[in-house]
Amino acid sequence: MKKFFFLIPFIAGLFAFSGAASAQAVDSSNPDTMVKTVTQQVIDAVRADKTIQSGNINAVTKLVNEKILPYTDFRRTTQLAMGRNWRTATPEQQNAVVEQFKTLLIRTYSGALAQVKDQEIQYKPFRASPEDTDVVVRSVVMNNGSPVELDYRLYKTPQGWRVYDLNVLGAWLIQAYQQQFNEQIQKSGVDGLIQFLTARNQQLANGKQS
Repeated sequence: MKKFFFLIPFIAGLFAFSGAASAQAVDSSNPDTMVKTVTQQVIDAVRADKTIQSGNINAVTKLVNEKILPYTDFRRTTQLAMGRNWRTATPEQQNAVVEQFKTLLIRTYSGALAQVKDQEIQYKPFRASPEDTDVVVRSVVMNNGSPVELDYRLYKTPQGWRVYDLNVLGAWLIQAYQQQFNEQIQKSGVDGLIQFLTARNQQLANGKQS
């Protein structure tokens, strides 16, 4: 997962904490425009805030809540990562997995924000039909001269388009976690997955990276 590290400003949008949001108005009726606008807002915010660059978890959370939360659907991300196991989980278990998963990803990548400096984003031509309800916005991030594929998957809601998955170097985030989630659930049920995520979050909070 280390290949995701320098892409934190884009990934953070998907891994938002729950809470009130007060993002600057962004047109979410066009997926291509929305991704470009939100991504640029986040990059600008990171470059302007030394506390975010230092990986301060409170500053990261504030950034995500204010700039990105309204344009993502992390519950859908978690549901797809759990697959058929989502339907067998109770509402309480579902909520717990969503919260622990979000916390895990924020804690895992918050320290990488310091690496956001001079990356250049090149967006590929957006191709979609007006009747499409699930689309992909494709881009390439130039990191020290090296191109990195970064695609956003979005679906259409009554409130506008929402990001729910990311593809980095050919690896979709949801797919990357499906096997791990399934293994934990097969071993000790949904509660076992919750315990696994909670324990990992505690390790990260204590400064343990392994």
